[in-house]
Amino acid sequence: MASEQLASLAPREAMEMWLDRQRSERAEATVQSYYYRVKQFVEWCEAEGVGDLNDLDGRDLYRYDAHLRSGDRSVSALNNMLGTLRRFLAFCADVEAVAETLPPKLDVPQLTKTDRTSDTKLTSERAEVIGEALDRFDYASRDHVLFGLAWHTCARVGGLHSLDVQDCFLDESDIVRLRHLDDIDEAVLDEVDLPFIYFRHRETTPLKNGLEGERPVALSEEMGDLIATYQRVKRARVQDEQGREALFSTEKGRGRMSKGAMRARLNIVTQPCRFGLDCPHGRDLDTCEAREHGYESRCPSSRSPHPIRTGGITHHLDVGWPIEDLSERVNATPQVIRDHYDKPDLLRRMQKRRDHVSRLSGDVA
Repeated sequence: MASEQLASLAPREAMEMWLDRQRSERAEATVQSYYYRVKQFVEWCEAEGVGDLNDLDGRDLYRYDAHLRSGDRSVSALNNMLGTLRRFLAFCADVEAVAETLPPKLDVPQLTKTDRTSDTKLTSERAEVIGEALDRFDYASRDHVLFGLAWHTCARVGGLHSLDVQDCFLDESDIVRLRHLDDIDEAVLDEVDLPFIYFRHRETTPLKNGLEGERPVALSEEMGDLIATYQRVKRARVQDEQGREALFSTEKGRGRMSKGAMRARLNIVTQPCRFGLDCPHGRDLDTCEAREHGYESRCPSSRSPHPIRTGGITHHLDVGWPIEDLSERVNATPQVIRDHYDKPDLLRRMQKRRDHVSRLSGDVA
């Protein structure tokens, strides 16, 4: 029921106001996800004849909740959609369009760790097989460097997409570039070991966490040599539309490999059959749909960037990386790593802890 204490505001206008606020604080990809979630609610309001947020009450929220749940959505999807809607309604309460008591009435389902995560990852054993195959059959190709960096740095696809040639620091001559950056302490440069790459947030190639996602990431010597060989021999020497030299360049399109193309290539190089191995799923290679352009992800063994990131993070933890150090390397908080990325082989993790058992000597039994 409308209240004299509330200011009239249409759902769609409120959404635009809220999104404008979010754009000043969030990455554009996050704002887009918020838009799609809240837009569904706005369209539902319009279809139900709710033209003024003042008229919303708890029964309306219950009906919308029931509408969403009837769509056979996962608990994780409902948590995302209703959690975003509650934040939107809290904003509406701040601008006096709905009562302050309304947002808490929205029932956001709680997630278990299983709900929050997916068990799909690229295992260390498969990553090693793929790396060896690329070493042997496709050394220093764009695919080789793309897969190598995805696994070695655990970077998001947006981070890989953002990389320029100038973000790669492989030998002493590259250090000169850093001396001209305002946020670099020149005295530190004498202590910095090579090679490394530097993820930078730029307007046309943003990082997920904006400026907070900027970071240098150390590379092994082997990874540095691989990138250097690729740049020298196989990288397409073109510039993108902004005149930048993308690390993952292409002579087609805009000069910079798209994120979609990166996902497709990683799905391809993680298919066992691409390097002469038998199909573990018993498929005929001549008729398998996953061998066709655009359908690469339909191979049960293929892995897109996120499962590669998950597997890489788990591998770092398995070999003993402290989670606080890994947090900075992969630009994710320790808690997010624990909840979303750490998919350990429990026996392997137990074996790594066995050294600590000797310290229990003298304990009862």
